Amino acid sequence: MNSPTHGREAGNLHHPEPYEPYQPYDAYRGDDSEFAWFHTGGTETGTVPAQAAGSGHPEAYAQQPYQEEAYVPQAYIVHPQPHEGYAVPSYAVQVPEAPGGVPDEATQALRTVSPRNRAETDAPSAAEPGTTAGQGYEIPETPEAGWDMGGSRRRAWVSRAVLLCILAIQAVLSLRLDNTAFQDEALYLSAGHAQLDHFLNDTPLPSDYGSYFSGSPQLYPVLAAAVDGQFGLVGARVLSLLFMLGTTALLYSFTRRLFNERAALAAAALFGVTQSTVVLGFFATYDAAAVFLLAAATWLVVRTDRKPAAAVLLAAPVAVLAVGVKYAAALYLPTLVVLALLTSWPHRGRGAFGRAVLLGVGMAGLAAAGLLFTDVLDGVRATTTDREHGADSTLSLLTKSGLWGGLMFATACGGAISYARRGRMNESPLALRLSGPGWRWRALLGLALCGTALLAPAYQIHLATSVALYKHIGFGLLFAAPMAGIGVTRLIGAHFRYPQLGIILWVSMLCMGLAQSEERFSSWAPATKLNQVLQEHVDEKGRYLASTPNVPVYYLRDRTDQSRWTSLYGIGYEDAKGTMHRGEAGYRKAIADGWFDLVVLDGVASPRMDRVVADALKKSGKYRLLGTVPFELGDGTGTYRIWVKY
Repeated sequence: MNSPTHGREAGNLHHPEPYEPYQPYDAYRGDDSEFAWFHTGGTETGTVPAQAAGSGHPEAYAQQPYQEEAYVPQAYIVHPQPHEGYAVPSYAVQVPEAPGGVPDEATQALRTVSPRNRAETDAPSAAEPGTTAGQGYEIPETPEAGWDMGGSRRRAWVSRAVLLCILAIQAVLSLRLDNTAFQDEALYLSAGHAQLDHFLNDTPLPSDYGSYFSGSPQLYPVLAAAVDGQFGLVGARVLSLLFMLGTTALLYSFTRRLFNERAALAAAALFGVTQSTVVLGFFATYDAAAVFLLAAATWLVVRTDRKPAAAVLLAAPVAVLAVGVKYAAALYLPTLVVLALLTSWPHRGRGAFGRAVLLGVGMAGLAAAGLLFTDVLDGVRATTTDREHGADSTLSLLTKSGLWGGLMFATACGGAISYARRGRMNESPLALRLSGPGWRWRALLGLALCGTALLAPAYQIHLATSVALYKHIGFGLLFAAPMAGIGVTRLIGAHFRYPQLGIILWVSMLCMGLAQSEERFSSWAPATKLNQVLQEHVDEKGRYLASTPNVPVYYLRDRTDQSRWTSLYGIGYEDAKGTMHRGEAGYRKAIADGWFDLVVLDGVASPRMDRVVADALKKSGKYRLLGTVPFELGDGTGTYRIWVKY
């Protein structure tokens, strides 16, 4: 407790006046306003802490106007409690002056006194006279000036740098996969080489590819075969990788246009690690090119939302080309029409209907012309519209769909619901005062994008087959990805409040994509050793039966062609009497007559028919087992069995 002498030496104390109610910092008020903050002390700009000369109470304030040019740092005199027999000197603590006389704004928020602790800090502590009790500090809410709603060059480049990292991860995930050509890859590449020979040398085609291909044989197969001729199978697969990387980049671009950079990066990060994206990124089939063209058409629809209505027609030929590359892409054309309407509605109102109609008519006209002037109609019927139904149950197809795309779809649904409830994509308080699309528009956009992801599973449930389902799911996830991006950003929160949730989600999808893609690439038997054996027994005159004939046809195309091989997926054998035999009866009759010179069975591609053929070979007495070739298959092993005619 201070003595009277001490009080007289310090001068008359001025007890602080009651504080004004706490006011948050307002960046839009001038520094000379009534409630502007003083930069260094956490008090109002209009007041400055002042002590009489030699005062021992730093909590004593004098209400004086603040003049920056006249600022002189005050000396704080601290008088510790004297102990008996010991003379304690006085220590003067000099407050350093900020450079140039300008207070330090960077520490302004951290040095703000909490309003609920003001009463406590006004009175000196009984235990430590002359000091404040429990000085409290509190970071106030971020002022509106701390939010940046506009774009900037720095933000754009940072966003692009993150996108490049995402693309690099996607590329590494695809390039790590390894196996010999899958039967579909071998078929399309062999057909492409045959088409090139037909165009350049007028060589007859060994098969009517257009009658059973799921895309035009004159488009992707020719392009892939041209690359394969120069760089081999790896080159053709890298072509698919470029298509998928371009798809992810386009996804980022049109998601950024629809929403913002955060949602765009999240969408790209999720899409880039799904099984479909990883596998198609190193798989020489139609699918990667078709997905890329659909992404390009979507990008054109979104980017021309404020252009004249006729500009949307730029997307029509790209979309129809996607259908030409793979007929199943036609399933997603209605989504493009809906997007043409929704993306233009905020800018055109009812005039957006004309834009959607224009795009629909343009795509329909080009598609009709393609069917009329090409010979792909039979292939469209055989592989798409009149495709033979399978025997897979609805439950098994739903389970597979959930495993291969369920997590991303659930994230997209969460994002769609959140977006319908709260539309603003920027956390700035200023955004609350901005007008934007209503909840009905937002709900329709979420419904259109998420609903598109259900088209492929629904169609394959209708066909009762899981063939190519893992690839087709990727088409729908391309459209659901923007909403999944919103789902991630809402999960993480403003200013990355809960980044661990987003990390857990992405890592979970990454692990699933890694495991599923590796399992997919190890699901067919490698053919390296088999091709070495067959090279000695195959020529251009023999007739051959194989579980997967397209693979030896591709690798041994300089010695044989497609017309010399029959698969286990179907046969039409005509005997010496002119009677046609099909199915199991066809295989049994052809083997009994010794029609084939060599038979290759692997027990994997078609197990049931494999057993039928093996039984027929043993009963015929015309074939002997030449040898077996072991191979690794996923976690197990298998064996090629090669039979030759006596």
